[in-house]
Amino acid sequence: MLCAVIVAAGSSRRAGFDKLAAPLDGVPVLRRSVDAFVAAGCGAVVVVCPAERWEQTGLAAARFPVPVVRVDGGAERQDSVAAGLAALPPGTELVAVHDGARPLVTPAGIRRCADAAAATGAAACAHPVVDTLKRADAAARSLPEVVSRDNLWGMETPQVFRLSLLRQAYAAVQERGLVVTDEVSAVEALGVQTALVQVGANMKITLPGDLELAELIWKHRA
Repeated sequence: MLCAVIVAAGSSRRAGFDKLAAPLDGVPVLRRSVDAFVAAGCGAVVVVCPAERWEQTGLAAARFPVPVVRVDGGAERQDSVAAGLAALPPGTELVAVHDGARPLVTPAGIRRCADAAAATGAAACAHPVVDTLKRADAAARSLPEVVSRDNLWGMETPQVFRLSLLRQAYAAVQERGLVVTDEVSAVEALGVQTALVQVGANMKITLPGDLELAELIWKHRA
């Protein structure tokens, strides 16, 4: 059974507003993310978020065909993910960890990533880097260094794993006192590689302008 952990415990400081409660074509961003995983056939969805956000986004009163539950987050992202993993129901074989602020992910994209994880044990949505890359000094002035973009990928979510593997990875992270920013980094601590899967437009809402762009993409799809 595939289940999902949707991480939505952040403060949205960079956005300057609660981006997860903001409307995307009339529906809160976080609800859009939850709906995608329910539509993808997940057996259960665990949302890691504060109780206030759970209420604001209408999830507290929503009804779904599968269990959708809330748990509190932790001090770091990896603590929030660990809390979500602990709340997964018995019978979970694959777990998709997703940033709630990526509402453009599609059910088809989720299933593609899950299929890759079922075959390999670890898969993540990502995209090849196409921008020219520059390194800068502390004053944001470019340095004369050539930064190759060959074989560079920008990481996205969902990141999908066999549950037993991800739990083992997080136990190793905790034991070694590591700080990781995504689940791919956690399983790499075990020496496990992750298959990268392109799924199309899957941007993260970080700044106010991102929400406007996401809305244009959403309406174009519709």
